[in-house]
Amino acid sequence: MREMGSGLTGGSLAVCAVGALLLYAAARLWWTVWGRPKSIERELRRQGIPGTTYGLFNTDLRDEAVATTCAWSRPIPHGHRTPQRAYPFIQHLTEKYGKLGFSWKGATPTLMVRDPDLVKDIFSVKDSRVQKPPLTPFINLLTMGVAALEGQKWIKRRKLIMSAFHIDKLKGMSPAFLTSCGQLIERWDKQLAASKGSWELDVWPEFQRLTGDVISKTTFGSCHEEGKRVFQLQEELFFLALEACKAIYVPGIRCHEYDPIRKLNLLFSPLIPKPYIHSSHVRHSWYIPTRRNRRITYLNNEIKSTLREQIRRKEAAIEKGESVKEDLLGLLLHSVRDGQGDITIEDVIEECRLFYFARHETTAVTLTWAMVVLSMHQDWQQKAREEVLQVFGSNPPDLHNLSHLKIVTMVLNEVQRLYPPAGSLYRHVRQRVKLGGITIPRGVDVVAPVIYIHHDPEIWGEDADEFNPERFSQGITKAGKEHNAFFPFGWGPRGCLGQHFAMMEAKIALTMILQHFSFELSPSYAHAPYTGVTLQPQYGAQIILRGL
Repeated sequence: MREMGSGLTGGSLAVCAVGALLLYAAARLWWTVWGRPKSIERELRRQGIPGTTYGLFNTDLRDEAVATTCAWSRPIPHGHRTPQRAYPFIQHLTEKYGKLGFSWKGATPTLMVRDPDLVKDIFSVKDSRVQKPPLTPFINLLTMGVAALEGQKWIKRRKLIMSAFHIDKLKGMSPAFLTSCGQLIERWDKQLAASKGSWELDVWPEFQRLTGDVISKTTFGSCHEEGKRVFQLQEELFFLALEACKAIYVPGIRCHEYDPIRKLNLLFSPLIPKPYIHSSHVRHSWYIPTRRNRRITYLNNEIKSTLREQIRRKEAAIEKGESVKEDLLGLLLHSVRDGQGDITIEDVIEECRLFYFARHETTAVTLTWAMVVLSMHQDWQQKAREEVLQVFGSNPPDLHNLSHLKIVTMVLNEVQRLYPPAGSLYRHVRQRVKLGGITIPRGVDVVAPVIYIHHDPEIWGEDADEFNPERFSQGITKAGKEHNAFFPFGWGPRGCLGQHFAMMEAKIALTMILQHFSFELSPSYAHAPYTGVTLQPQYGAQIILRGL
């Protein structure tokens, strides 16, 4: 009898424990799917911030997908009213809530901020209260190196990499710029000669090839042909990763720190495809071996293998005592050997991927839109050409005299205002923060739609959607009514590390093109800016080229 009573007591305790665990799980589930989101919503509304009402079956994600699909289904008339096509859902939110409002991605609120001063405050926070958003494993494929770091590790890595883009280092890179641009001009000249006076080409892939060649030479000391495979692999990897993000993610779409399904995602972790998260996050994981996931894994491994071979050759050169510390890869490898910056060979690979993937893209898209815009505005094309010929004549541009190109600089700034490479910027609030007169609760994503701020008539005037480089005649800070309103390379401590590199390359390339060619839009060109890695021409950028 004593044993039976003891057994019943033990069984009762087990039942109670299971019941308590289920009750706790239910309470946590209620809090994450309902309690916390509604609490954040109430706090935002108390401050007068409007937004979508939270519900378990909220339609914001569906509405965004429908708006984007509709906007991207057809081109727009030639002109520069690009925000509505590139980010149609932001236009919907603006019309509904104004310049400050929130929507929902699952149980995560996204606060849209279009006030430049508030954007500056949010993006200038240096501590852990505001960070880059937590990302799905697939997006982690596209967030590499220093871009994926936080805290002290990010500070050390950024300081290390910034030294590779000091003005003295940039001066040493100018011969590589000139060589790559010269090869582009020579190739176009040959095609033009064979075409008897005029030649139609898509400049978007041409500039991708050019900027990739420059990155290979200046950052890794190799020619474009050696880096070409990395570019091709990473381009395919990017589109596959985006497809994966749009697909159903077992058991949900997002893997967000404060998303209610994150806990479930962790329970299903053996099923989640993630062998390619940044190496500092996950070393070994299982994944569903679908055709796309197998291809992603192959691409990821091939990219790393190719970069390891470049690193091996660079290490061999260092061992022989060759002077290779001037480029980024040499600088990073010396840091590994010296034990500086807490950096490993795997980290070096990630930094290489980041620079292969991001740095050439920014310049390529800027040059592409510059050609399109100057084709639309022949008067400014002629003004820029006259300035180039006055400063350089037919001689190749030199770094010192690039600063004398006032009109070319104005043109590039205006192009990046109308077509900023990064059309929007994102942050995540990890701890409650008070900025610009409002308090943003923990768990809120923040989006700053750069392209909308760059087209705001209250800042830039009634001609905000028009191409007018004269607005930059007195510099960037005096171009609009708000001196904080122009930030094509991002804002704050996480602004683009290579922006001076990108602008120097763009000036040299555009200068040499203006010296040799005139150009206009092809009748086959369809104006269709859309959001890829950057703000890109959806159907290419077809230009008719003529020799001078």
